[in-house]
Amino acid sequence: MLDENVVLEIGQQAVWVMIKTGAPTMLVALVVGLIVSLIQALTQIQEMTLTFVPKILAMMLTLVVAMPFMLATLVQFTEALFARIGGQGL
Repeated sequence: MLDENVVLEIGQQAVWVMIKTGAPTMLVALVVGLIVSLIQALTQIQEMTLTFVPKILAMMLTLVVAMPFMLATLVQFTEALFARIGGQGL
């Protein structure tokens, strides 16, 4: 039977996997957003669509580049989870 420590450990690993897979895209969005905001402040152009288009393009490019890492991380976590389930006899 599963005890509380195993469940907490699996939950902690799941949170770390979410952070590892989401961090590259979020960091790129943050950096691009800061750069666009700085350019908007310097030029006093306050167009709302100007902030979204560069962010979306940068995030899509980041997803294309980081997808092998993200997929490998998810596969590794899933295999470890299945091995743990198989080892518990559940």
